[in-house]
Amino acid sequence: MFAFLSALLAAGTGPDLTQVTAPITDLLLTVFNVAIPVVGALGAIFCIFLGVKLAKADEQQDREKAKTALKNAIIGFALIFILVVALRIGIDIMADWANQVTASALF
Repeated sequence: MFAFLSALLAAGTGPDLTQVTAPITDLLLTVFNVAIPVVGALGAIFCIFLGVKLAKADEQQDREKAKTALKNAIIGFALIFILVVALRIGIDIMADWANQVTASALF
């Protein structure tokens, strides 16, 4: 066993981990492709609901609560959407980095 590892170390080749990471990245890409429209749709529906609640508010205190809730919902959904898109874009970069770090750490 140690002779095999020594031979690989001397040859300067590391393990090819793309066979391990490829199914994981494919699964994550599929999940992110589904998550982007779902988050957008849920955000739009919730913001419409809060907008209607703001329009129906009779008292000033209720209007302020609804306005704050609407503002927080818009900010929250925007952040979630941006993070999902950023992860969707960066998944290949992170997989390549993980393969490089693992291969250099092992050998």
